[in-house]
Amino acid sequence: MEGQIKTYTFNMEMSCEGCAKAAKRVLMTLGDAIKEIETNVENNTVTVQTTLPVDDVLHKLEETQKKVVLVTS
Repeated sequence: MEGQIKTYTFNMEMSCEGCAKAAKRVLMTLGDAIKEIETNVENNTVTVQTTLPVDDVLHKLEETQKKVVLVTS
């Protein structure tokens, strides 16, 4: 269903808050489709609430040049 908000969690290599900020920065370029972003450097996770398909979010996170793997969708 178009427009439905989904939650995706990714494992992403993050060694510091700078890495977390980079993840948020690239995701925010997706605009209003991104509803919420949570990062956890300690657990290396990025959780995203969005109306976009998971592949769009994954490809955007890969722009950080960090290893990213989908955990849940």
